Amino acid sequence: MNIVPLKTYFSKHLLLDEMEVEFLETVFTEKKVRRKQYILQQGDVCQLNTFVVEGCFRMFLVDDQGKEHNLQFAIENGWILDMESFYFGQPSRLNIEAIEHSIVYQIKKEDQFKLFTEYPKFNHIFRVLCENALISSQKRVLQNISSTAEERYIEFLNRFPQLINRISNVQIASYIGVTSEFLSKIRKEISTKQR
Repeated sequence: MNIVPLKTYFSKHLLLDEMEVEFLETVFTEKKVRRKQYILQQGDVCQLNTFVVEGCFRMFLVDDQGKEHNLQFAIENGWILDMESFYFGQPSRLNIEAIEHSIVYQIKKEDQFKLFTEYPKFNHIFRVLCENALISSQKRVLQNISSTAEERYIEFLNRFPQLINRISNVQIASYIGVTSEFLSKIRKEISTKQR
């Protein structure tokens, strides 16, 4: 396994020594994931925290009517997991699917805790990641209850410019909480305003 992507990622937060890098090699495993392949399905317990080396994933919920609701996208240098299922060992209500052929590094919960205990630097890094995820989640909830669909779409474009050519309009519509038809209407209106 080529540990360089993880070493580079963690070193952006805190510099790692040789022992810490070597330990990463023992607790992370590499996995190649095909497009449309799931790394977590509803009803399973999330056993692994996943770091995306290459590719793109989506985490989504399927409601009682069979409609999909995208909650998160993850691309290179991003993390994806069902945190509730991972930490509490409960069956997940979510699915995580590859949108592209991907390469990921994964760590089991017990190995992640071992990483925290034996090398506290990682505990700090993951705490910051969790805090950032909570802040992002709060912003999204506030946006969903106080913004128009057009404002949510513009925010998506501004926040995730690297995703625009990698995911379908159907996926974007699901993320911002509108139908793909309504998203098309929003895009036409924005285009008209920019002329």
